[in-house]
Amino acid sequence: MSDAVSVTIAAGLARDYQIFAQRLRSLADGLSQEEFWTRPFAYGNSVGHLVLHLTGNLNYYIGTQIAGTGYVRNRDLEFTDTSRRPKAEVLDALDAAVGMVVNAVRAQTDADWARPYDAVGSDSPNRFAIVLRCAEHFFHHLGQMIYLAKEHQRRRTA
Repeated sequence: MSDAVSVTIAAGLARDYQIFAQRLRSLADGLSQEEFWTRPFAYGNSVGHLVLHLTGNLNYYIGTQIAGTGYVRNRDLEFTDTSRRPKAEVLDALDAAVGMVVNAVRAQTDADWARPYDAVGSDSPNRFAIVLRCAEHFFHHLGQMIYLAKEHQRRRTA
C-alpha cells in the first residue's frame, strides 16, 4: 500500500464516521427525551440504548485496542442502563467517541493498517478490518434508529 492509498482510506473512513454521527444527531433531534429512551416495540431497543451501544463499541474496539485509551466496556449496561441521562449528554459522548475514531484512523500508517488485531468479541484479523467492521456496525444500527424514529413519529401523529 502506498502512502497515498493509506491517506485515502483514512480520509474515506473518517468521513463516513462523521457523516453517520451527523445523521444520528439529526435523527435524535426529532425525538423528545422520553422518545429517545422509549422502546416503541416490545422487542428491540430504544434509540438511546443503541447510541450507548455504538459509543461503547467504538470506545472499546478502536479506543482501547488501537488508540490505547484504556476504556473499559460494560456491554450489558449499554442495553440495560435505566438512568435515562439527558439526550444531549449521550450524543456528546458519541461525538467524542467518533472524534477519537477519526483521530485514530488518521494516525494509521501503512504498516499500522495491516497490524494484527485481537480483541474480545472480534474476529477481525487486522486494524483495517476492525475499523471497517465498526463502520458497518454503526451504519447497521443507524438504519434501526431511522426505523424507530419513524415509528415514534407515526405514533405522535396517529
